[in-house]
Amino acid sequence: MPENADQTSLRKKEHIELCLTDDVAFREKKNGFDNYDFENYAITEVDLSKINFETSFLNKKIKYPFLISCMTGGTPSSENINARLAVAANNLNIALGVGSQRQALENDEYHNTYRIIRKNAPDVPILGNLGASQVVQLQSFEPVKYLVNQVEADAMVIHVNPAQELMQNKGEPDFRGLLKKLRKLVKYLDVPIIVKEVGAGISRKAAERLLETGVKGIDVAGAGGTSWSGVEILRNNGNSNHLFWDWGLPTSYCLREVAKLKKKYKFMLIGSGGIRHGFDIAKSLALGGDLAASARVILQTLEKSGVDGVSKLIEDWFETVKQIMFLTGSQTISQLRNNKLVKKENLY
Repeated sequence: MPENADQTSLRKKEHIELCLTDDVAFREKKNGFDNYDFENYAITEVDLSKINFETSFLNKKIKYPFLISCMTGGTPSSENINARLAVAANNLNIALGVGSQRQALENDEYHNTYRIIRKNAPDVPILGNLGASQVVQLQSFEPVKYLVNQVEADAMVIHVNPAQELMQNKGEPDFRGLLKKLRKLVKYLDVPIIVKEVGAGISRKAAERLLETGVKGIDVAGAGGTSWSGVEILRNNGNSNHLFWDWGLPTSYCLREVAKLKKKYKFMLIGSGGIRHGFDIAKSLALGGDLAASARVILQTLEKSGVDGVSKLIEDWFETVKQIMFLTGSQTISQLRNNKLVKKENLY
């Protein structure tokens, strides 16, 4: 049964409160990056001073191949969070995702929690966001265009979250007709569509079906970071040992498999799901990701250390990536992708 606006806002508030803790992390399943190690290249001749991370994303130049992933909006505390995230993204010149804009379609009470993002980040790529379960219910795509315009988005993210909807009290686990709707929506919108999971991963098979519709990006959002099944289980006062808490495909597996589709399709591949430090970013890029993305760690850092803390965190992460590139003999990200990772099982 669909929620009303007040219920949506309350749910978003509870999501923020839970994600400021580590209680919502996966229990046993990891992002899979620990199964890989970089091959040390003892005769490196890489010039550290000439490593340049600048890349083009959605027709805009960004300093780092990184996205502050979709988080929040549509509840009173969201405005302050989004305002500061936008300042950090603009200062760093990196991309920023908007939290689900569903609430903005239900009433206009919290519209500024979304609009503040473009106001504070006028120069960087901004990604709008709407859930697939809402897309399949639409009789017209005009509301999606409205959401794009609301944040002056450079792309629209459609998030797929079947496990979360299944675990959510009064969730909407009905995605019938999604691929058909996406084919039409791709042609209707003036901006590209990126499809992302929320933490259970996108398989190669699912990614190919999505790319066949014409979407231009896949954010695998694999298992290993925040369990959104776990978030909903906690909201339902459920047990952390719930069998579906750790449902999903590890991020490393999704990246490795979906990257193979680049031989056939032209698309942007985003690696998210348990990105916690520079090594995770470097491995995400080495496995074929064009960008890496993170959310909960960023939110927690913003809460503890503010905008400056977020900026320093991301800059430190990429300093680590730079050092990894030096030690692997990789002057460019393309070279980092050239067999620089070794499965740990092959090291012993």
